[in-house]
Amino acid sequence: MSLALGLWGVRRGGSMWRDEAVTYDMARRELPELWATLAEADAVHGLYYLLMHGLFRLFGDVDPLLVLRLPSVLATAAACGTLALLGRRLAGPRAGLLSGVVLALLPPVQRYAQEGRSYALVCALVVWATYLLVRAVTTGSRRAWAGYGAVLLGACLLHEFAVLALVAHAVAVPAVRRRAWIRAAVPVCAGVAPLAVFSAGQSAQVAWIGGLGAGAVASFAGVVVLGVCCAALLCGGGGPVRLPVLALALLALPALLLMLASLVKPLYVDRYVLYGHAGTALLIGAAVDRLGRARATALLAAGAAALALLPYSAQLRAPASRTDDLTAIAQAVREARRDADGILYLPARRRVWSLPDPTAVRGLRDIALDGTPADSHTLYGTEVPASVLRARMLATPRIVALRDPAGQPLDRTEPELVKRRVLDTYFEECRVWRVQGARIAVYARPGRC
Repeated sequence: MSLALGLWGVRRGGSMWRDEAVTYDMARRELPELWATLAEADAVHGLYYLLMHGLFRLFGDVDPLLVLRLPSVLATAAACGTLALLGRRLAGPRAGLLSGVVLALLPPVQRYAQEGRSYALVCALVVWATYLLVRAVTTGSRRAWAGYGAVLLGACLLHEFAVLALVAHAVAVPAVRRRAWIRAAVPVCAGVAPLAVFSAGQSAQVAWIGGLGAGAVASFAGVVVLGVCCAALLCGGGGPVRLPVLALALLALPALLLMLASLVKPLYVDRYVLYGHAGTALLIGAAVDRLGRARATALLAAGAAALALLPYSAQLRAPASRTDDLTAIAQAVREARRDADGILYLPARRRVWSLPDPTAVRGLRDIALDGTPADSHTLYGTEVPASVLRARMLATPRIVALRDPAGQPLDRTEPELVKRRVLDTYFEECRVWRVQGARIAVYARPGRC
């Protein structure tokens, strides 16, 4: 089921959004350029970019959207299959099957199953590591313990917040196996520590993350309440690792710890702990199995859930489901560039909108650009000082400006202030295109619209 859901509408109408554009650009850089960029930015995703670089080298002639997204599709299918095996081991074959089906159906999982980012791969590795943990606790096998540590370390190197799964695992490990677990966990922490220390020096990259919103807290609380209600149906019995304890810990603890850390420095984004939904799926699958003893009843419940989610699933496969739509932005720029002289990105990081399809801005001078992303070993390129920028803008009669939609927070750096001030003072707005997640406007000196 997960594979079918992942392949359904995987191209999303040919659209791509800004985070995927970063993956696409980084994966196609030459290895020396990629390595130099990771030394300056986005090291937390370095291993993923290297993996995607290899895939684009191997399959460069294939549709780039498929190369970009199929790893996540396959990883999600693997996560659902592994979760089914885990549920089978903890609660029986029907509970395992239902858990795998529920994970495939969960909207956040469906979303990131079709994105060119690392989160689905991290989820698959955390689920696999959790399965190996249960196997190691049950059998005491050294090979299982070694595999557990190696797989979880791989997840952490793909995204360091996977290390929070260790806390969930610690809660579920029985006392008799605690020493063995510590021997496996210490190398994981030691292995991810250099990446964590190094990436902390690049923390300016996550400055866009806002404080905890009421919606995020309410959503998390609702999922936890659901998990607790399911766990209440599963009390009693069980082997050395009890499903309610493991699943609740996986569902709640990584997200909760990230939320608490966000009280000091905003870091919480739900996709960073996507793997926590494996705990949700385990609890729901086992609870449905307990409530619907007959196989037909359980399958009917799964089918009803799939039908209920169908409209939302279809919406996830439309370009409008993401923050922005780079295909629509490129088309608007093609229309706006007629008779224009230069292009300006407000803020500078929106230059990412033009990276997948540079032909859309062909013929337009990038007014603020100092060094291209590849040449400057940055994600979005470097820009000239504010004084030079002002002079360049005043020397450009007509400017195509790519901006965030109205109402978005405005950067307060001097170059961004100069961009807005010069446009407001010396130019008039001639025409505007509003597309998903962006506002493209043509500005001209007074009387030249």
